[in-house]
Amino acid sequence: MSAAEEPRQPTVVVTTAGAPQTPGTIQHLQRQGYRVVATDIDPAAPGLYLADRCYLVPPGSSEAYLPEIRGICLKEGACAVVPLVDEELVAVSRLTDDGIAVLLPRPGFVATCLDKYTLMHRLGDAGLPVPRTRRAAEWTGPPGRPIIVKPRSGRGSRGVVRLDSAEDLGALLAESDRPADELIAQEAVGGTEYTVSVVVWRDGSVQAVVPKEVVLKVGVTKYAVTRRHARIAEVCRAVQQELRADGPFNVQLALDSGGEPRIFEINPRFSSTAPLTLAAGVDEVGGLLGQATGGGPRLSDDWREGVVMVRRWSDDFVDEARFAGAGLTPAPSAAAEPAVGAVGT
Repeated sequence: MSAAEEPRQPTVVVTTAGAPQTPGTIQHLQRQGYRVVATDIDPAAPGLYLADRCYLVPPGSSEAYLPEIRGICLKEGACAVVPLVDEELVAVSRLTDDGIAVLLPRPGFVATCLDKYTLMHRLGDAGLPVPRTRRAAEWTGPPGRPIIVKPRSGRGSRGVVRLDSAEDLGALLAESDRPADELIAQEAVGGTEYTVSVVVWRDGSVQAVVPKEVVLKVGVTKYAVTRRHARIAEVCRAVQQELRADGPFNVQLALDSGGEPRIFEINPRFSSTAPLTLAAGVDEVGGLLGQATGGGPRLSDDWREGVVMVRRWSDDFVDEARFAGAGLTPAPSAAAEPAVGAVGT
């Protein structure tokens, strides 16, 4: 077969090149034979310089984002997009109209999860275990118990405050620069925290559930260990049955004093701990990508318990010409021309 006849590598766009897991995800997909295009709003995002090509994009919440990411996908001939940040999810999901596979749950599930107040009530109405949750201004729980106050929408630990006593809630609301109806209050669940990868695709069948005990969390999970927990797996499978994600999602929960897992958040996308899921034996990103684009095989719920993720800085090295070709310049505003030149030649 001549070079001209060789099949072209399938191209995948991976967003949020500055997220902790993205550089490893890019390299993993490259090893699997994909050509990876990375995007981010920040030119210092390290994943940009590891991808085969990269672009700066406007913030996912801006009106300029969808036209820009669509243009990138069409220009690069992308067969799929792997979005990794909440602000982009609603816009990116619309790329399915262009025949591009988007590795997300169905849009209705995404919208529900991005509204934490709505999510808690949907789960509670379905009989799933959740902490008591109210709008912060309407909280009427026991004044002496700790509560968690957080934005109704948002990601990571941004804006999340733990109050040792609900008696402090009034002062917090008075000092907050957010409207009271944009904050929710939840009873604090004091037991062990877990972050759980739930691997599912469009047929609705759960292929794997991988619970990971959170050892240290600073915004994102820093250290975690895979743990088998039958009740956690049962609850996470019930989420799919009741809400029909039909795509990958991440459940965050904690055990209460009786050992019952209580869901306090769901991320309708791959978790930052997806590399740990992979290390344990379930390639949720690569496996679902294969299913979405080429009818790849189902994944198995067969993985190793006791695998620990130690998240750290890692140094990578690229040729100077390749680095300069990526255009390390200030990030553009939403109104500016956002694309950056190719990484490499």
